[in-house]
Amino acid sequence: MLMLLFYVGNDRYALESKLVIEVIPKVELKKLHNAPNYMPGLFNYRNRLVPVIDLCHLIGGHPCSSHLSTRIILVNYQGETALSLQETLPENYLAPTSHTKILGLMAERITGTLRKQETELFDSGIQVDAAPYLGEMIADGQGMIQCIHVEHLLPDSQKKFYF
Repeated sequence: MLMLLFYVGNDRYALESKLVIEVIPKVELKKLHNAPNYMPGLFNYRNRLVPVIDLCHLIGGHPCSSHLSTRIILVNYQGETALSLQETLPENYLAPTSHTKILGLMAERITGTLRKQETELFDSGIQVDAAPYLGEMIADGQGMIQCIHVEHLLPDSQKKFYF
């Protein structure tokens, strides 16, 4: 499977590229008052309001730095319902429709991809209840990469609010 790589601080993370609609430059966001700190706001993407999660803030506790490689990853976000559907589709399948829920993920150093077989991913054996979006690990010559499960990024209470 093809994975999109990004950083939070000096740590590498990855998400499945089949969920990615587009990677765009950092844009000005409309602040959402009283939203969680890791939700810096939303923006208009092709006449659709897209909420944005700052992955550096969510995972590392600090907002993304302003670098040229700090970008917003637009993903096809279907929450729990996407899990069973994705397993029956080809690896590179993504067909956003007018009903597709789009979520923006702001991250640093989004500059590369990595191709790994599913058999190369391993379970760390550690479950962090406060971070259910943290998935399997990948080992390579540079160290460890943590996979992100996009469908678990928002708690149920926030899914209803943003979508």
